[in-house]
Amino acid sequence: MSSSFGTLFRITTFGESHGPSVGAVVDGCPPKITLSEADIQPQLDRRRPAQSRLTTTRNEADRVSILSGVENGKTLGTPISLIVKNNNQRTGDYQQIHSVPRPSHADYTYQMKYGNRALGGGGRSSARETVARVAGGAIAEKLLYEDCGIEIVAWVSNVYSIEASSIDIMGITRTDVDRSIVRCPDSDTSEKIKEAILEAQKAGDSLGGIITCVCRNLPAGLGEPVFDKLEALLAQAMLSIPATKGFAIGSGFACSEMRGSAHNDLFIKKGDRLGTKTNHSGGVQGGISNGEPVLFRVAFKPTSTISLPQQTVDFNGNDVVLEAKGRHDPCVVPRAIPIVEGMTALVIADLALRQKSR
Repeated sequence: MSSSFGTLFRITTFGESHGPSVGAVVDGCPPKITLSEADIQPQLDRRRPAQSRLTTTRNEADRVSILSGVENGKTLGTPISLIVKNNNQRTGDYQQIHSVPRPSHADYTYQMKYGNRALGGGGRSSARETVARVAGGAIAEKLLYEDCGIEIVAWVSNVYSIEASSIDIMGITRTDVDRSIVRCPDSDTSEKIKEAILEAQKAGDSLGGIITCVCRNLPAGLGEPVFDKLEALLAQAMLSIPATKGFAIGSGFACSEMRGSAHNDLFIKKGDRLGTKTNHSGGVQGGISNGEPVLFRVAFKPTSTISLPQQTVDFNGNDVVLEAKGRHDPCVVPRAIPIVEGMTALVIADLALRQKSR
């Protein structure tokens, strides 16, 4: 099982959904970076459960502790260990359905791969594991902002068939995003999304959605052709997040319906550098950042755990009606915002250090 990500800036996560704790070891963070739990906690607070009536009722404080790698408020350059305790596990919720592979979960595939699996929830396949990614990503963000002024902002741009109108990608802030309970900065769309999620929740069902993310102030030159292209690593990072099903950068799949004359990003002079008139490339050309904002979207499926009865079979092939009684989000995308931002920061921090090493 691969639980590590990155080359020079590397994160390894550990822990199961209903185990004693989850956490991460971050290796490769340069020394003398100002860092404390207070730099990490805000992103964990944005990810934590029980934020509102639209999220899971599992109540975890998600307080992070730094165990190593920081002294007197400064990083030492040695591995940084982070831990978050699980205080509201309820393994018993899953005892009655342990013999039934839940539809669209990883129960069946983990059982086939290892011959064993965690008794509570999804174990390592659970979104609970992403607590560690968010914590490690917050360190990467601190490094990027202090070193280069790089800003990463994600928001909910679509839930079900409801799509937000045009967003100012250069001006949007996390404060703008967090004004909405569903983290959609378009107020009219936000209200429609909230109503749709509540309706699905009441029906015992769930909804999917799309998160859009922008990275501003990236210098040109980040990305390692040919296999570690910036967009390739972003795609790997995003598709490693639980419940993701799609990744698109810049014009994405819409480019297949365009002519080259319309899609090409023409170069223009922008102050003391070259830039592009349009940004169909999403800030990446040839796998390398070109200095324009990096813009991409990530598609999330509807939450697999639903309360509606589902006709399925147990591991022996016997017919059963599965009625999930566990705690779950009717739509995961509002809480996935800091996960997308964290994984983005991990990718860019690693590539920035690789570029600096040249």
